[in-house]
Amino acid sequence: MSRNNEVADLLDEFADLLEAQDVEYKPRAYRNAAESIDDLSVAIEGLAADGPDRVAEIDAVGDAISAKIVEYVETGEIAELEAVREELPVEMDALTRIEGVGPKTVGTLYEELGVQTLADLEAAAEAGEIQELYGFGATTEQNILEGIDFARQADGRELLARALPRADRVLAFLDGVTAVERVELGGSIRRRRPTIGDVDVLVGSEDGAAVVDAFTAWEVPERVVEAGSEKASVRLDGVRVDLRVVDPAEFGAALQYFTGSKTHNVAVRNRAIDRDLKLNEYGLFDISAVESPDAGQRVGERVAGPDEAGVYAALGMEHVSPELREDRGEVAAAVAGDLPDLLTRAAPRGDLHTHTNWSDGAASIEEMVGAADAFGHEYLAITDHATGPGMVGGVGLDDEQLREQLPAIREVNDEADIEVLAGVEANIDTEGAVSVDDDLLARLDIVVASPHIKLDGDGTDRLVTAAKHPEVDIVGHPTGRQLNKRSGMTVDVERLASRRRRARHRTRDKRKSPAARPPGKRRSDRNRRRREGRRRHGRPHTG
Repeated sequence: MSRNNEVADLLDEFADLLEAQDVEYKPRAYRNAAESIDDLSVAIEGLAADGPDRVAEIDAVGDAISAKIVEYVETGEIAELEAVREELPVEMDALTRIEGVGPKTVGTLYEELGVQTLADLEAAAEAGEIQELYGFGATTEQNILEGIDFARQADGRELLARALPRADRVLAFLDGVTAVERVELGGSIRRRRPTIGDVDVLVGSEDGAAVVDAFTAWEVPERVVEAGSEKASVRLDGVRVDLRVVDPAEFGAALQYFTGSKTHNVAVRNRAIDRDLKLNEYGLFDISAVESPDAGQRVGERVAGPDEAGVYAALGMEHVSPELREDRGEVAAAVAGDLPDLLTRAAPRGDLHTHTNWSDGAASIEEMVGAADAFGHEYLAITDHATGPGMVGGVGLDDEQLREQLPAIREVNDEADIEVLAGVEANIDTEGAVSVDDDLLARLDIVVASPHIKLDGDGTDRLVTAAKHPEVDIVGHPTGRQLNKRSGMTVDVERLASRRRRARHRTRDKRKSPAARPPGKRRSDRNRRRREGRRRHGRPHTG
């Protein structure tokens, strides 16, 4: 698999360190380049092999950055970045996980107080040293102190989107090892948890030593953490990867066991016990005729083990998808044959929350619509950021700019093969007021209202107030949570949903249906059949 995420992370780190040193312009350039590389559909190392000029063809990647990318791919480091790290030896990623602490704050705290780690920061805050710095104060110091515990919880956990490419890279390598018969991910990454602590990989093989030898001899990881006859751990792009090799005849039981979660496994194991069965990582065993069931892990008659679905079937259950294994009622549902269908890539018919380069997006309205059409969508809503509380740096559109954008969206809709809706992401202030003029909201097809300020404490009242607004259709990211950055507000979702349902019943009759909106081009049957055929036959998406 590609090293795109790895290179993008490196450029983001470079940007943070430069910003911490008050370098102008360059941080934004590095972040733009990182975003472009993150979005690449081809491997960056393949482009780098063709030289800096080829890399420089990537959008937002200039000659200087392309040369550094080639240097990293070829040598494993960027000399200039190493020099900046020496000048500013801080745990940037950990420190900036604290709400309100950005790269510039990290730079100031290092220069003034010598803060390099979370422990240093905690000591400085507890000693009252931070509030003495210009521009900080007692409130800032207290907020920092309160955010340290959350930062510690997040420390060492990787976002799923970042960890998956590394995991795929491991799977691809192991799949090519001769001794490997089967290989799958396990643990939280297989359950698709939002963040993961490490990558668990399970291999079925009759020659564990050969698998471990090949894995630890792989030149890609930074280092081998530990290795045994059937287990090994390496550090890959900063993420720990744990390998376990099992007998192929026991692979399914081991996969069920090592996928978890712990509470799901306990519930499944209890179901086995109720049926005189014993379930562990080695298989599912009938122990009804065994005098001493605890005499060993493999006592009794094996009734399942080679494949995971067989384990669940032998327990009278539907196969439970890994994403559902959190002990939230899925065991009872699997027994009743009432498991929910998981959302698939082909299922969504459209997208009702998108930004363009009118605000903080990277693509034009036309480009967004084209990509949505290629993806197989039937409709797309353009909902750029509005100005308001929490919007800084000229990100949002004021009411006049939104009025200018409206006919531009209608014009694209007239020419598009899909339905293009005009909308906005308005801002919710601390009292629940919506930032855009009511008359303008009434002209739009869809209104998303989202909180962007004071994202802590209980936010239920302000969100309920916003949801009661007759023009608001969707409350966006209601908690304001940001993974590994902030925990967000607490929200009584039941109360919010109940209020929103009542508001919708009161106002649905005044909302415009697609037929009642300013008329766009009539969509031809040919275009509809084309899109339906693409979704039905699984044509690759490019959106």
